[in-house]
Order: sequence, then C-alpha cells, then structure tokens
Amino acid sequence: MVHTGQIKIRRGRISGLNFFTAYMYWFILSLLTALAVSSQDACVKRFFSGLSPFEMAACPLFYSLPMLAVAAPFIPVPPVGPDFGWTFLLSIPMNGISFILYMRAIRESPLSLTIPYLAFTPVFMILTGYLFLGEMPSPTGILGILVICAGGYTLNIDPARWHILFPIRAVFRETGSWLMLIVAFLYSFTSVIGKKAILNSSPLFFSILFFGVFNLLMLFLLRIMKKIRFATFLAHPVNGSLAGTLFFLHILFHGWAISMTKAAYMISVKRLSVLFSIIYGKFIFREERIAIRLGGALLMLAGTLLITLQGD
Repeated sequence: MVHTGQIKIRRGRISGLNFFTAYMYWFILSLLTALAVSSQDACVKRFFSGLSPFEMAACPLFYSLPMLAVAAPFIPVPPVGPDFGWTFLLSIPMNGISFILYMRAIRESPLSLTIPYLAFTPVFMILTGYLFLGEMPSPTGILGILVICAGGYTLNIDPARWHILFPIRAVFRETGSWLMLIVAFLYSFTSVIGKKAILNSSPLFFSILFFGVFNLLMLFLLRIMKKIRFATFLAHPVNGSLAGTLFFLHILFHGWAISMTKAAYMISVKRLSVLFSIIYGKFIFREERIAIRLGGALLMLAGTLLITLQGD
C-alpha cells in the first residue's frame, strides 16, 4: 500500500507484491544511494583534488543544477500535507549549517580524525526518528545500527596512533572532531525532517524542489563569501558533469529509499558507501591500510545483515 510517498510494509502480500520483494526494494535503493555517494566522492577526489575544499564540495552542486532544472517540469505536483511547509523551510538552513561545518571540520583536522564521527548519525537517529516520525527500530535493528557504527569508525583507525581513549580525546583536542560530531547530530535531524517533508508530498517532488533551492542558495552564499569561482567549474565540463550526474542520482535514490523504511535503517545502509570507497581507494588511489578497513567493512556488513533479516 502506498501512502503519501511511503510504502507500508507488512508480512504477506503488499498490493500484489510479496513481502520479500517489497521489503528489499528500499534496501536496493539504499545500496544504490551508497554507490552513488562513494562514486561521486571518488570522482571529485580524482579530478578536483587540486581545488579548495569548498570548491570540491560545490562542484557537484553546480553541475547537478541543469539536471534538476530539466527534471522539474516533469515531476507531478502532489497533494501537500500540513507539515510540508515548515519541514521544507527548516531543512534548508539545517543542511546549510551542516554543509559549512563539514567543510570547516575537514579543513581544521585530518580526515582520519573527522570522517569517522559521521558513523554516529544513525545512532542519533534512533532518538530523532522517534521524536519526529514516531519510528522506533526493533532491538535487533538497534543492534544492527550499533554494529554498523562500530564498523564505520573502525574503518578509519590508524593502529600507529589509536588507543582505547583516542576517540574521546580527539573530540576534546581536535576542532574538526567535535565539529564533525555536531555535523553527525545535525544530519540525524535533517534526514528525518526531510523524510517528514517527503511523507507530506512525494519523494521526487521534495527531492527535486529542495535541492534546486538548496544548491542555488549554497552556491550564491559561497560566491558572496568568495570561497568559490564559477570559472573554475566551467573549466572542467566533462568531469564536472559526471560529478553532477552522480549527485543527481544520489538525490533521487535517497528520496525514494528513505520514504520506504525507517530513516535510521536507510541511513545505516547508506553508510555502506564507505565499503565502495574502500574499493575505489584500493584500485584507483592505491591507498594502504586496507586490511583494517576490510575488518570495519565486515562489521558494517554484519550490521546490515541484522537490519535486513529482522524484517521490521
């Protein structure tokens, strides 16, 4: 049964679909989201690593705008629920603040001391999902989320520097670490508020409209702050278009997937993007420490298995 963009999943038959097919639909879309995210990151790192962090982050925003503009006229306008307005408006500044803090975090501290803290977003979403959406994962689902978070953090451990109190000390000593922890917390709000907006409209309508507005505002703000130059983007049309296409696919897959299951589950599976990033890192960028990263990846796979098999 489809209701305001969300597929209600029950055991047995669901509008002519069997349970397994309907249930796995969100999982496949979440995996595609993860693949799009990691592919976009690899593309930007491969072709735009010579730019500033702000320009690297803004490049997909810039090149996805034409695709959003072309798609917009073909998206049906759905009946809009009473909570659409405030959730849409609140999502813009919250995503904007998260974006700026993210950029500042990776500028202030090494990636190994910042990116791992994003793994805690699904944990925060257990609370925010309940507060905003009335969603509460099952005990098995919560365990799966925690296992995925542990794997996500393990991926970035440096054995030469890590010890048992390292994560706690980093939060207090490294500016980028506590900033990224704040970003992870903000993402737990933006994800569930975005889903609430989707449930009060439709996945495609919200996704296209929101990112059309958000991309324009962020590019305008970064240009006013003199953090980016549009001439820089225009000098790389082919590679930029590839990055923009991957970001556009990320937008579509994310919107569809999160409308079909609990937000914390979807974001947990989306974090499997780090698995694909490991593959890119090994074969494209010749990165090292693959063994410990594979250990973290196996933890994430185990957590994903717990979520998908418990059928909630």
